[in-house]
Amino acid sequence: MTGASKGMGSHFVDALVAAGARVACLARASVELDAVVARHGGMAAGFACDVGNAGAVDAAIAAAADRFGRIDLLVNNAAIFHPFLVEDATVHQVEQHVAVNLMGPIWCIRAAIPHLRKSQGQIVTISSESVRMPFPYLTVYAATKAAVEALSQGLRDELRSDGIRVSVLRSGSVAGGTGGQHWDGEVAQRFFAKIQETGHASFTGDFAEPTTMALTLVAMVSLPPDVNLDLVEARSAKPATPDSLSRSGANRH
Repeated sequence: MTGASKGMGSHFVDALVAAGARVACLARASVELDAVVARHGGMAAGFACDVGNAGAVDAAIAAAADRFGRIDLLVNNAAIFHPFLVEDATVHQVEQHVAVNLMGPIWCIRAAIPHLRKSQGQIVTISSESVRMPFPYLTVYAATKAAVEALSQGLRDELRSDGIRVSVLRSGSVAGGTGGQHWDGEVAQRFFAKIQETGHASFTGDFAEPTTMALTLVAMVSLPPDVNLDLVEARSAKPATPDSLSRSGANRH
């Protein structure tokens, strides 16, 4: 599980452990990562890793396989999203989005394939509803998520004969996320105003509960091995509220 230290990642870890899985938690070193691991005892182990660094990913995946003896499932969850106009984008903003959101899953998948081939395992990559309706100010983020969906589609055929299943969980907005904590306040306000103007805020609806989204992931990976879920899009069943309209995007995957 990448991006395991906070946000949806920590809820994914909780749900997988509750379902009986032992979880290797990959994320940058932090007190949050330590806390996630500590609350699950021997059922979880932390591996400090920058998913945008291929060498660090190779080392972390190898260490996880050594710690648990096998790898049955890779969940590519780590991602960043910051609102900005393409016209105003800095080189760092664009390169960081591509490194974490696209290159990260590629490096993790590459490192995990030999282990998943042995276990006849699964790959699930977390995507975003913004692939279907790209949000203004999040266009680079949406482009990286569209890219990992295309990556997953191609991988299904590459890995099908190896017995490795490849799926995408396309997530809507989820409550309690941490993605918007470091946004520039002025840019964030322009983003919120724009998505209300364009109708994107109403499209996304209210926030889904993170525990429910985590149970969606568990349900996907719990199916018998004769079925592959190519794409599951899970969004809130509730319409947008005034509060969600004013904060939509801050908790987006």
